[in-house]
Amino acid sequence: MTDTPPISDSTADESGWRVRILDLSGGAEDGIVEDVGGFVDLSHANAFARAYVRDSIERCRVPGASPREVLQSWLSFGEDAEILDVGDEGWRSANELDDFTANPATPMERDWRALDPRRLVEDDEDADDE
Repeated sequence: MTDTPPISDSTADESGWRVRILDLSGGAEDGIVEDVGGFVDLSHANAFARAYVRDSIERCRVPGASPREVLQSWLSFGEDAEILDVGDEGWRSANELDDFTANPATPMERDWRALDPRRLVEDDEDADDE
């Protein structure tokens, strides 16, 4: 038996890859809504950030809006995501904004919740309770 304390959520969030959610409307202090940690690897963090932004853009899309109007709406009311401390290896929304605003996303492309490591932990805990 070891005396190792259980890992708390704050400890888990300090290690590994982290994605910062940014409020583009300026409603949050310094634009930061939250930092999400606990990603398995960089590709997991990149996929989460991409899906999160994809969903945010779709929430800003109105029927009949041009890609430019969708972009303007997202820049005014949406949320961006960035992977912290990875340099050029991290996914960047700027690289895909033209495609995202021109082409509506499928439900699967928007499903950041399925990639959310906080949900994965909760699902694991629920399975342990059964």
